[in-house]
Amino acid sequence: MNDAVTAGRDGAAAAVTNWAGNITFSARELHRPASRDALRSLVAGSRQVRVLGSGHSFNRIADVDGDNADTALLSLAALEPSIDVDTTARTVRVAGGVRYAELARQVASYGLALPNMASLPHISVAGSVATGTHGSGNGNQSLAEVVRSVELVTADGETCVLSRGDDGFDGAVVSLGALGVVLALTLDLEPLYTVSQHVFGELPLAELDFEAVTSAAYSVSLFTNWRGPRFNQVWLKQRDDAAVGFPWAAPVNEPRHPVPGMPAVNCTEQLGVPGSWHERLPHFRAEFTPSSGAELQSEYLLPREHALAALHALDALRDRVAPVLQVCEVRTVAADIQWLSPAHGRDTVAFHFTWVPDAAAVLPVVALVEERLAPFAPRPHWGKVFGADPADLGDRYPHAADFAALAQRLDPRGKFRNAFVRSFVRPFLQPTR
Repeated sequence: MNDAVTAGRDGAAAAVTNWAGNITFSARELHRPASRDALRSLVAGSRQVRVLGSGHSFNRIADVDGDNADTALLSLAALEPSIDVDTTARTVRVAGGVRYAELARQVASYGLALPNMASLPHISVAGSVATGTHGSGNGNQSLAEVVRSVELVTADGETCVLSRGDDGFDGAVVSLGALGVVLALTLDLEPLYTVSQHVFGELPLAELDFEAVTSAAYSVSLFTNWRGPRFNQVWLKQRDDAAVGFPWAAPVNEPRHPVPGMPAVNCTEQLGVPGSWHERLPHFRAEFTPSSGAELQSEYLLPREHALAALHALDALRDRVAPVLQVCEVRTVAADIQWLSPAHGRDTVAFHFTWVPDAAAVLPVVALVEERLAPFAPRPHWGKVFGADPADLGDRYPHAADFAALAQRLDPRGKFRNAFVRSFVRPFLQPTR
């Protein structure tokens, strides 16, 4: 899942697209600096800069404002993919262009681990934490929470390091790419552990004890196609051979794919076979690299206390949702302190929708989902399809003004802000005198 580039016809300029192909970026050229000096020079000499990671975003959060000579859409894929593990400190310094699959393999080879991973290991580390991406588990925070320092190339081409405890650090990880180019991140690690993955069958929505179900394992994912008031599958990931008890549904006896009817060959091993954390926490195998994504995605994160009410609100829409849905995954995320994390300050339930790749059919349903979830103060995932104007999301983030001040301090001219980011930040900026 590399930066998606589609060749133009009859010698026309290539079009740079995201992974799913629903976004064609404004820039016709994707810059790939091959050295830090080249990166710094490009940043310093450009009026606007945005970074495209693995392309696994579904909106214009990574785009530049037009195809101009002084704007730069860039990739870090050509820089050295350094991964430096410190076994004594239990940390790893990882370059901005590295993906979780490569990071996880290297970390595991040292007998160490990350506490959690997203469902897809092919996404970039820097892009994932910048948008508040997460795994699952009542006690597991977003992926950004293990970041202990961020190394940025700022607007003048110089390097700035923000570490845990520094002023503004809590706004520097989930940053929407608005502070600078992430040259490297340092992450906390823990000792290696094993995980076994167990899949259970249908779980009715009626009389669901949501807290008990999501507490049944280290990581729990609930999947539904919303063709009935039930979950089609429940995936439990349990650490270190701990017993798994799940009395609410029957175990399945063959591997499953989250999307009913799809082959499970590319999913991580199931049926309770233990394996290293990095080979079980994602839903999909690292060696399976999707070349294109025939889908759209949306996700909404809201306080976990509203999980059941939100589930019933969505169940009431299933006649509208099901025809344009491939699968909906429900997960939990523990509260974190990242200013712009969708899980900031509240234990969270996340409703993730994988839609069919038909924007005209999907967008009206997205609007309906947002309307029904509105009473629960949902925060959309920053990199997915959503209908809310970013300018209207500030009141859902208590530290929105603090983030705007941090962006103004590190990037006073707004070099790293595109239309998406400016829309969110602008209402909180102090007028210039």
